[in-house]
Parts: sequence; structure tokens; C-alpha cells
Amino acid sequence: MEYKEVLKFYPNFPIHGVNFVDIIPFLQDKGVFKELIDDIGKACASPNIVAPEARGFLFTAPLLYNGMAENVIPIRKKGKLPFSEGDLVAVDIVKEYGKDQVFYRISDLAAGKPEGDVIPITFFDDILATGGTARGIAESLNAQKVVIDGKEYRVKVTDFVFLVEIDDLPGRKVIEDLAPVKALIHVSEG
Repeated sequence: MEYKEVLKFYPNFPIHGVNFVDIIPFLQDKGVFKELIDDIGKACASPNIVAPEARGFLFTAPLLYNGMAENVIPIRKKGKLPFSEGDLVAVDIVKEYGKDQVFYRISDLAAGKPEGDVIPITFFDDILATGGTARGIAESLNAQKVVIDGKEYRVKVTDFVFLVEIDDLPGRKVIEDLAPVKALIHVSEG
């Protein structure tokens, strides 16, 4: 399947000069969606997957159903995750449209499957553009330690997987020093 043919592009959205890559058409054909989910699962090196809202959830939650993942850790915007005292971690990120802040819970990391003394994490997102979101979240995750059944584990982002990479933007260069980067579809900004 040539996934690139499924994408839609919207010039000058949401601001002038941006060519918006629309991945929603993948949700309009169950056969294409199933094939895509299988390919995403094969690309992920870890059974623990972190996914920023909201489109990341659409493509990682099915991996729980088909057995290709064991834990999906949601990354949410402010006010979207209920939390207990000391459980919520704030992450400052730089997106292509400006600065933002996202959050995850330590308890969601602790629900992950350890390997050795590490909780390995695959970072999944729909689009790799400037890399600011991925870098900010990965650096924060890599600084965490969690306790499971009385044993401490460090958290480590093992790989980045993206549905689409915009090749002429710097995203890959911004994150490739942290972990290997994979993308199922490659497009250019122009």
C-alpha cells in the first residue's frame, strides 16, 4: 500500500506558509487502517508506547487490541489528565507554531512492562516536523525513574515512530541523537 496516496494536504493551514498534512483519511477505510496499524506496530521497538494527544491515541490504542503493545501512555494538554498529588509531570515543548506545555503521569509509566532495569518507551506521533514536541517529551521521560513492585526502573525512549515525516524540516536532526527515528511516510513541505 502506498500510504502517501491516502494523505490530504491543505496549503496555508492553520497559518500562511504551512502545508497541513491531514492523516484523518486513514480513518475512512478499515482495510487501509488495519494495514497501517499493523505496520505501526511492527515499527515500534517497545511494548510501552507514549502518544501525544489526540491523533497519537487514534493510532496507538489499536495496538493494545492486536497485541502489539502492552501499555499506551497518554500525553495530554493542561487540565486533561486527572492526577494524584506528585503523579503529574509537566513538559515544556516548542512546537512549529510556538511554545506549549503537555503532561503525563508517573503512574502510567509504572504500568509499563520493564525489560531488565529499564522501562523502554517507543514515542509515537502522527507528524514529525520541527521535532520540538518529541525532543521535549523524550528528554523528560529519559529523566524519570519509576518503582514497580519495590524495584526502581529508569525510563528510556528507545525509538521514535512517526506516521509522516516532513523531510525538508529539521525534526529528524533535532531528535536522532536521542534514539533511532522511523517514519512510515515521507513528504516534503513544498
